[in-house]
Amino acid sequence: MTYDNVEHLSTRMKPKQQKLEMELTVDTTSSHYARSKGEQIALNVDHGSDQPFYKSDLMDKQVLSSTKNITSPSHYCVGILKDDELHLTPVAGVLQLRPTFGYLDTADSKASERSALGGADGAESSQDDEEEPLKLVNVKYSRPESEEAKTRRMASYNYLHKKNEEERWCQLKYHQIDDMMSDCERQKLFCVRPGEPIDMSAQPKEYLKMLIPESDVMEEEKPPMPSNVLSMNQLKIMSLNDQIKALLINSKVIQLQQLLSLLPSTSDPTAVLRSLQQVAMMVQGCWVIKSEVLHPADTMSSVTGVPSEALCKGRDFVMWKFTNSRYVVRKDIASVIKLPAEDVKDILEQMSVPKVHLGWEFRLEQDTDFLKRYPDVAQRQQMLWEAKLQQLTKVLKLQQKDKECLL
Repeated sequence: MTYDNVEHLSTRMKPKQQKLEMELTVDTTSSHYARSKGEQIALNVDHGSDQPFYKSDLMDKQVLSSTKNITSPSHYCVGILKDDELHLTPVAGVLQLRPTFGYLDTADSKASERSALGGADGAESSQDDEEEPLKLVNVKYSRPESEEAKTRRMASYNYLHKKNEEERWCQLKYHQIDDMMSDCERQKLFCVRPGEPIDMSAQPKEYLKMLIPESDVMEEEKPPMPSNVLSMNQLKIMSLNDQIKALLINSKVIQLQQLLSLLPSTSDPTAVLRSLQQVAMMVQGCWVIKSEVLHPADTMSSVTGVPSEALCKGRDFVMWKFTNSRYVVRKDIASVIKLPAEDVKDILEQMSVPKVHLGWEFRLEQDTDFLKRYPDVAQRQQMLWEAKLQQLTKVLKLQQKDKECLL
């Protein structure tokens, strides 16, 4: 179905969002048009409205709304042949227009409003003139918003939807395909000045790199992904140390063989293990990201706003408990680290799973193969945990029974 011969009523655009809408007439005289249904839709949408959307008491128009067809148009161009010459023009964006059915939402919302008002009127008529009794009202003061909480709020759907709605529409004038103005725009697709000659002796792959350098492509096409999602394309351009750090931040807990399977096949296991010890601590033969790497200095909890220093101490205590047992009890953990319940749960979910009647079990099975293959690394990690325990004893004031668990 085309809209070439359909009358255009209006066209508008939001430039920042690259959003386009077009209002087109609907042929109400067509044999395919259900007049009774059109009257019903118009009544539902415009009932009680001072500015009706449908002027003729019929659904006599429709709206086409755009969606972005491709997220990164830098790889695309429009080509046209003229006099044995190929003229290429870069594409800034591609929009696809589809019918939108916002009028159904409008009709539903108005129906809900009418039913709510009807219920309120009935309730008011049945009430006595007596005053309502006084009620106790609790007043809560909101905490100062942290930078991380602000970032999450600004990335939320409600915030982005509100910002998009605030952008004003710009009215445009539509020109048909055979209009003179349209023809003038098409003439801009032809290059009037010859450009620099291109060396066509290059191989196809080399010529492709000349057109689209790999480094530029990777920088431009990094998608805005959630913080808990890691792009493998981004991972490939990182150094080995950064790859290991990124994978640990994403997974929180991992075994050496799992890590090697995610890294390039050319990675040296010895170099990987050396870098791994810089960003992770060994727990039951597995590797858990260090607390100071996950919660850098001068940051705070994204859940409660607790400073990173307190988070690191509490998280280190949980990791230490898992070096001695497959299970920990959340109540016992909370009584020692003195963190809000939300942070305690978040720490436990990073490295364990809840088990009924048992507590929280360490997420991965003990990596006995690693402990047998690398006894020197296991011994070194044991010494690091002993030193860590001494620090935790002073900071968290651990009881003697907690320290004896390490023996």
